[in-house]
Amino acid sequence: MIAQRKRYHMLDLIRGLALCSMMLYHAAWDLVWLLGVDWPWYSGRGAFVWQQATCWTFILLSGFCAPMSRSGGRRGLLVFGCGWAITLCMELFSPATPNYFGILVLLGSAMLLTWAMRQPLRKLPAGPAALLSFGLFLATRWVSRGRIGWGRLSAALPPALYANDFTAFLGFPPRGFYSTDYFPLVPWFFLFLTGYFLHFLARRQGWLERLPDLRAPVLNWLGRRSLPVYMLHQPVILALLWIGFRLF
Repeated sequence: MIAQRKRYHMLDLIRGLALCSMMLYHAAWDLVWLLGVDWPWYSGRGAFVWQQATCWTFILLSGFCAPMSRSGGRRGLLVFGCGWAITLCMELFSPATPNYFGILVLLGSAMLLTWAMRQPLRKLPAGPAALLSFGLFLATRWVSRGRIGWGRLSAALPPALYANDFTAFLGFPPRGFYSTDYFPLVPWFFLFLTGYFLHFLARRQGWLERLPDLRAPVLNWLGRRSLPVYMLHQPVILALLWIGFRLF
């Protein structure tokens, strides 16, 4: 991402690492759910932590980099459209594994919302706003399962909230809703906002300019081209796995 004509290569590097982690996770998903490999570990806590750590990194970093974009509205529309293109492809070619409101739809929506609200958002104190956003993310972490809050301080939400596909997009899926890649606005928009406000905190404190100039050619290349790589990686990985199965 470019801000004031400077590229922060460490951000590209982190994005490239997260993208590699996501591609490996999706390759494992293909092995288990599409090719029928018996791998009990993949259904356990370890794989869940791996998936969550990768997604948290992507969403936080996307929020952090959003203020650097010189065309936030157009970028948001592009990512949003790519997310729905994936949904359409899954409907056409793999209807048994639907992909509604996946991570690209979330990121595109979050980019558009923060771009539309950029003036009032930038007037908020960055540190407290980042803490509040992260607190709201934790408090709403399991609203898709009908609860809000933390542990014993949680409460059940009204069933009327879980009505249809639109409420599913917001974070309140109706009974029977299923998606292989589900990232609704609540709670994930709050995590995106956490990264968004951390950007302004880092800039005001001078941390952004002190980022190490770390580079790894392949990872930085992937980080700079994360959207086209993300769009293409699943069919490429699945084709390679299928060829491997046929050969070996």
